[in-house]
Amino acid sequence: MTEPVVALRDVSLGYDSTAVLEHVSLAIQRGEFVALTGPNGAGKTTLLRGMLRLIPVLAGRIEYGFDHIANPPGYVPQRESLDPIFPITVFEVVLMGTYAKLPPLWHVSRRARRVAAESLERVGLAAAARRPYWELSGGQKQRVLIARALAAEPAVMFLDEPTAGIDSAAEVAITELLARLNREQRMTIVLVSHHVGRIGSFLDSLIEVDDGAATKRAVAAQNGRDAPVGSTA
Repeated sequence: MTEPVVALRDVSLGYDSTAVLEHVSLAIQRGEFVALTGPNGAGKTTLLRGMLRLIPVLAGRIEYGFDHIANPPGYVPQRESLDPIFPITVFEVVLMGTYAKLPPLWHVSRRARRVAAESLERVGLAAAARRPYWELSGGQKQRVLIARALAAEPAVMFLDEPTAGIDSAAEVAITELLARLNREQRMTIVLVSHHVGRIGSFLDSLIEVDDGAATKRAVAAQNGRDAPVGSTA
């Protein structure tokens, strides 16, 4: 059995010492495509933030199969608000993703710029590199944020409702992009989804969040996919 990318051991998560989720024990294997589902307010984003170490663990422990410093995870928040008065370009937004691996006061290298350009190309927006970020559509902005996460060259990607509030065509484009990253690069994908929808056929597992608990179940077989090694953990 391979080492999980993330393993939660009897974990409780919440805010201001008040638990939203309690006694969560589950593991995400390398190469899995996993969706966190459940009703509004159930704690899906709380669980994602806990796995990202954006909020403290109230009880239990979370173990990682990767180095957060040498190989930080990619993260796509649900929404990114950038002041339109500040004229930041699409390329500059994506370049931010390379900063995760820069030491303090270090200049942005040619390689970082190349990685940012390649990341934009991978999401199909190379031609928009010099456009102001604020003038893009909602779906295009989400793809730029995915490119920013890819610029960190992660082995695992966490996304918080990446298709919320966008049109059907943009949802298809983002869904197919994530499926391709998972299928071709074996990138571990963990995303929050209010409804599984189009992403469902690409999933290996579902983590169902409700009533203060989170339970993982496999769906790879019903989708005709081979389960990642060790995914029964």
